Amino acid sequence: MSQLEKLFEQIRNNPKTVHFEELDKILRRIGFERRQPRGGSSHYVYTKNGKQITVPYRRPYVLEVYVKQVIDLVEGDNV
Repeated sequence: MSQLEKLFEQIRNNPKTVHFEELDKILRRIGFERRQPRGGSSHYVYTKNGKQITVPYRRPYVLEVYVKQVIDLVEGDNV
């Protein structure tokens, strides 16, 4: 099992304590391109093959609803 798979499994098991950097790492490693916010926005937009997800940068943890959206997206993409 690769480090990426272990990280994803950890996120899936506990979606309430996920750092933005962990989600960013997974999405970028599987091929999503990240657009950074402009004009004071804290939302990052990830796109790949017509799929898009927006994740707000939040400390210390990303809200669970966004983590679950990423999990669904990644599982559909087959890490």
